[in-house]
Amino acid sequence: MKRCRIIFSGSGGQGVITAARILAETAALYEGLNAVQSQSYGPEARGGACRSDVIISDTEILFPKVNQPNILVSLTQEAYNTYSNLIRPGGLLLFDTHYVQQEKKVDARQIGLAMYKAVLKEVNNPIVFNICVLGALICLVPLIEQASIDRVLESHFSPAMLSINKRAFKLGKQLAEDYTAESGILTVELW
Repeated sequence: MKRCRIIFSGSGGQGVITAARILAETAALYEGLNAVQSQSYGPEARGGACRSDVIISDTEILFPKVNQPNILVSLTQEAYNTYSNLIRPGGLLLFDTHYVQQEKKVDARQIGLAMYKAVLKEVNNPIVFNICVLGALICLVPLIEQASIDRVLESHFSPAMLSINKRAFKLGKQLAEDYTAESGILTVELW
């Protein structure tokens, strides 16, 4: 049985929920897997705490919430501090180095990438930060195929926004590839 439990966490306005929805939709529609996505957020429209759970499995999923993630994506310090103690031993904690300082010792591989700064420099539009994060995650943990995610991106974004989102996804993949080349890690196997 293959099952991956993921928590995307950050603050409202960072696109955490959108990234999670795109991942779950890709797995369910184009990869032949079962997937669920749920979300919770604070009362603020922007800037409040935000979390989205994704479960991807090749078997039936009976409960839509993630209690112990294999993967935790933290895009704010508050999210990192709140959820890092939940991660399963041997899991992956992916965080952005602009917003998060690695503090806790957890029994997981912690990977910090400068995704936000790279998006500002290379794409010049922070609105696609979440898609850059998704690109890095998919490179580090090959949950879905590139062709599948391209199809979902095409269905979610207008032609005017599709190009910039594909650039952001490619940038995230490149950051992760550079990290793996420097560290000697090929990919993180969590299935």
